[in-house]
Amino acid sequence: MNTKETKESINFDSIPIVSISEENSPSNFPAHWHNALEFTIALRDSCRYLVNDVPYTLNRGDVLLIWPRELHEIVHVPHSGSLFIQFPSSIVENNLDLFSIVRFYSDYHHISSTKQPELAKYIFDKIWEIRQLLIENDYFVETRCKQCIYDILLKIGEQVMLKQDHGATDASFNKSAWRYINSACTYITENSTDSITQADVSKHVGLSSYYFSKLFKQYLQMSFPAYLSQIRVRNAINLLLDENLTITECAFQAGFQSTTSFNKVFHDITGHSPREYRKLHNATPTSN
Repeated sequence: MNTKETKESINFDSIPIVSISEENSPSNFPAHWHNALEFTIALRDSCRYLVNDVPYTLNRGDVLLIWPRELHEIVHVPHSGSLFIQFPSSIVENNLDLFSIVRFYSDYHHISSTKQPELAKYIFDKIWEIRQLLIENDYFVETRCKQCIYDILLKIGEQVMLKQDHGATDASFNKSAWRYINSACTYITENSTDSITQADVSKHVGLSSYYFSKLFKQYLQMSFPAYLSQIRVRNAINLLLDENLTITECAFQAGFQSTTSFNKVFHDITGHSPREYRKLHNATPTSN
């Protein structure tokens, strides 16, 4: 990611799980990115956005999904034309079911109320429910909001996996094979700070190393080393929030074997060095 791009820090105020913008929702906002997820519902027609340089025009009832660290811009939204929620990426990252298919989620941005009316309405209604929960601010509001968010992610996830099943040309792409991959992702996440190998993981799930490698790439569209690196970078990002830890301590506690490999992999994945990332996160004021 280009360091000239604007990084936005999200403040989750009194409800630490979610932030919502409606009355103060901007009519335009320059290209920026953040670590949170952002889901927008269009309340009026002709809401225009850019996501990763791809233009989207939303009409009333449409939904726009922004995933963590995606560059996006509000080109023009009519007055009171949209409502959006933002919530931490940890909701996905701390759920192995969701995190194991997060790469497939990123293919979903614009959900049209005319092309996918059932899904669009479901998400629209859930976001509106979150709005009402925040207004009422009753008992268990955080838990109820989180439940709504998981309902949304689960509904999208079902569409994601249905698309993968229908688009698969290999007979091995099925629920039985997916259980192996899910088990592998769980094992990798739980042991990412240790020195684990592909052979360790394939043995754990009961597959040959060759077949596991083939299946893993087919489902997650990346190799085992690349996936392990992403998990370790995620570990490091959480550790970097603690300024009492040195960069070296973050690297080794995250599971990296050397600071050289840590710096390279971290930059390749985030577009920043660990030191830049820490400084950017702690120095950037809140934008909304």
